[in-house]
Amino acid sequence: MEYGVIVAGGAGTRLWPLSRRDRPKQLLTVGDGRSLLQLAHERLAGVVDPQRIFVCALEAHRAAILADLTVLPPDNFLGEPMGRDTAVAVGLPAAVLAARDPDAVIAVVTADHVIEPVEEFHAALRHAFDLAAAGPRLVTFGIVPTHAHTGLGYIERAGAVEAESDVAEQPEGAPAEARHVGAAYKVSAFREKPDLETATAYLESGRHLWNSGMFVWRADTLLAQLEAHLPAAATGLATIAAGWGSTERAAVLAATYVDLPAISVDYAVMEPAAGGSGPAEVVVVPLALEWLDVGSWPTLAATLECDAAGNAVGALAVLVDSADNVIVAEDPDHLVAAIGLRAMVVVSTREVTLVCPRDESQRVKELVEAVRAAHPDRYG
Repeated sequence: MEYGVIVAGGAGTRLWPLSRRDRPKQLLTVGDGRSLLQLAHERLAGVVDPQRIFVCALEAHRAAILADLTVLPPDNFLGEPMGRDTAVAVGLPAAVLAARDPDAVIAVVTADHVIEPVEEFHAALRHAFDLAAAGPRLVTFGIVPTHAHTGLGYIERAGAVEAESDVAEQPEGAPAEARHVGAAYKVSAFREKPDLETATAYLESGRHLWNSGMFVWRADTLLAQLEAHLPAAATGLATIAAGWGSTERAAVLAATYVDLPAISVDYAVMEPAAGGSGPAEVVVVPLALEWLDVGSWPTLAATLECDAAGNAVGALAVLVDSADNVIVAEDPDHLVAAIGLRAMVVVSTREVTLVCPRDESQRVKELVEAVRAAHPDRYG
């Protein structure tokens, strides 16, 4: 049976001060007023029965997530007692669902993406389910790049695995519009975030896709890979799954989770599997659509309305001789007024106001660390 899992962890510190310890970034609303978590659920619900959609997130966020995502059955919230990175975050639902359904095939998406048009994503997701169900495969999604991006990892594809009858293997350097969701390719390697020269070469090659961090696999396929490459996690997750339906679940979680390894699924599973270690084949399905990984103020700004001067505004604002700014306010009645402002980020909340140059916005994480050091119990 097919399932969907939304991984909704992550600190979201680059979206501080709207994203805080008690209000994770997946609950932030985008331009149309829906939260990132709601958008992720709606994308899955177009293909997967909503009763088989789960959310894996910190137990501390249970109440906030269930209040935001009221369509989620409470039992479909899989609470982590602490963050242990993505290998465990995807392994937990795989272990729990495999115990219920040995034939479970799981789509894993994150709660911080904006994807349009959603119909194309649905087509790609159905294709990926078919690929994963047909054999021991780890299927991922690669975004067809539109520019030389230095802030994302890349997937290097090899030959075609399977294609629709109207989709032929494209020559090197084929235009983006020629490489769409009908095809699937073997993955030859995962590449780290590159410098500009390398990213430009990736773009020109036609073989490299942005790493979306979304997956489809049989639960037992992933668990076999964890057993091969991360046995400590596999053993601990098996213990947790065995006790999941019992009154001892919380105690087993607390006792076991703390010792699970903290490592990403890319490092722990995908990279060695792509290198030929283990029986599972790694496959990528290209997505040639609009995709935003909402992890910073400039990317969130892309979901907001822009005025004629390029100001992305999510607030009541009056701006004079100001251009290329990101202006956001938590209180819809709080006026942000500025004169002569250029390429700045201004974010106003009840307790905190953030001001920084737009091109320094990646340093917000650094700022949050300083704030937490100075005010450990309040503003972080």
